[in-house]
Amino acid sequence: MADREVSTQSGGYDVELFVDTPDCDLVCTICQGVLRCPVRAACHHIFCKKCILQWLKRQETCPCCRKPVNSSLIFLMFKLSKSIGRMKIKCKNEIRGCSKTFSLSEQYCHSMSCLYELIPCPYQGCRAQLLRRDLDTHARHCDHWRQPCHMGCGTILSHRTQAQHNCYKQLRQEYEASQRNHKAIATTLQRKMRRMQSTMTHMKRQIGLICESLEVMDDLHEVEEEDLGESSVNSGTPTSNNSNG
Repeated sequence: MADREVSTQSGGYDVELFVDTPDCDLVCTICQGVLRCPVRAACHHIFCKKCILQWLKRQETCPCCRKPVNSSLIFLMFKLSKSIGRMKIKCKNEIRGCSKTFSLSEQYCHSMSCLYELIPCPYQGCRAQLLRRDLDTHARHCDHWRQPCHMGCGTILSHRTQAQHNCYKQLRQEYEASQRNHKAIATTLQRKMRRMQSTMTHMKRQIGLICESLEVMDDLHEVEEEDLGESSVNSGTPTSNNSNG
């Protein structure tokens, strides 16, 4: 059997959910439900806000008296809305066993705690839907149950691993794995440092060779300049002697 909803498909509240039969003046002419967010037209007829706005999209006349209705001239009836909110209703989960009654305005709060509310299993991967009151029982057998260790070690446990779980052993394994990881990182860094040192040594050797080459070139350049100077001096001496003779 389908669940009975608090509101009808159109806009108003389902009449059958109220503990006492609502007065006919509180029933929307359009949806035949108890007025939800009641508004009054200029002709003084009252409707659910959603219902009359949908009606006016098709024809701009009152569904009761056929007088013209302007959507900008409809007024919310706050006092009537509050009075309806104080009316007692039955829980929509009555069919499942909930016998509580409460004010219409408290319906949402009740649904958040109703033990007969049908809700999906909260564990990822499980598609079961069950009553809120059965959640704890279901959790003890759900194959998708996952929770962190209550001792605080951080391990995510399932029903299968919970019995064998040992925090000390788990933390010890994680510590040893961390140590191995750190050693591997240190070894890798040491290899990189050695390669860098080798590269730097090679670069220093190359720089030294370049410097030596530059010094040799400077020496050769100086020798060439000296040779050119001597040649010019030697070539000028005989010319001087001939002029004297």
